[in-house]
Amino acid sequence: MIIGHIGVRKGSRGVPGKNFQRICGRPLIDWSLDQLFENPQIDTVVVSTDSEEILEHALKRGCLDIGLRPDHLATDTAAKWDVWRHALEACEAIVGPADIFLDLDATSPLRMPEDVSGALDLFQAERPDMVMSCSISRKNPYFNIVEADASGALHVSKPLPNNVVARQQAPMVYDHVGVVYAVAPDYLRRARALFEGRVIPFVVPNERSLDIDSPLDWEIVEILLGRQIAQGVRKVPDQT
Repeated sequence: MIIGHIGVRKGSRGVPGKNFQRICGRPLIDWSLDQLFENPQIDTVVVSTDSEEILEHALKRGCLDIGLRPDHLATDTAAKWDVWRHALEACEAIVGPADIFLDLDATSPLRMPEDVSGALDLFQAERPDMVMSCSISRKNPYFNIVEADASGALHVSKPLPNNVVARQQAPMVYDHVGVVYAVAPDYLRRARALFEGRVIPFVVPNERSLDIDSPLDWEIVEILLGRQIAQGVRKVPDQT
């Protein structure tokens, strides 16, 4: 059984109330809920939230009812890992043991259905502890990310013995993005944080990996989401 999960708080410092705010005519969370409900591999969909309004909306859409998340998981310092563990435990108490816990960040609405199915396929083929969405980083600590030493002088952040004079010579590095995570439930239960086990990347194109964390992010994502809709690559269900 595959549990599809979205975790959203009612508060946000960067964009207040963003998870339920309308973007391109629909609540932000709905762009991710659609992809969970439409994926035939996902058996149960659940939203973990501290918002009664969002919970009511999720239940109307057909999500499993696990109630509101505990207060200690509703702060801006609560770890994503702990939210996942609580949601997994609450879901399994109702529907039984899960084979995969799949999470989508509501703030990454530019993902496409193939990103969700691709991460699930990779997880089922490789059986790691977790598949984590990543994008190829535009900056590289072996080449063009610098830091200052004690004297204030700049140096490459991670110098290699023979130096790197071109991006192509540098080791590949990724940005961790919240497009999709596929997690082994046993790993989620026993580990204390994301990277304790074998975590492998699922690479998502940069143009689909943008995350909304500021008003500027919102404006950019709204433009790109509108472009997806106009180009017909994004299905738009009836307005909710």
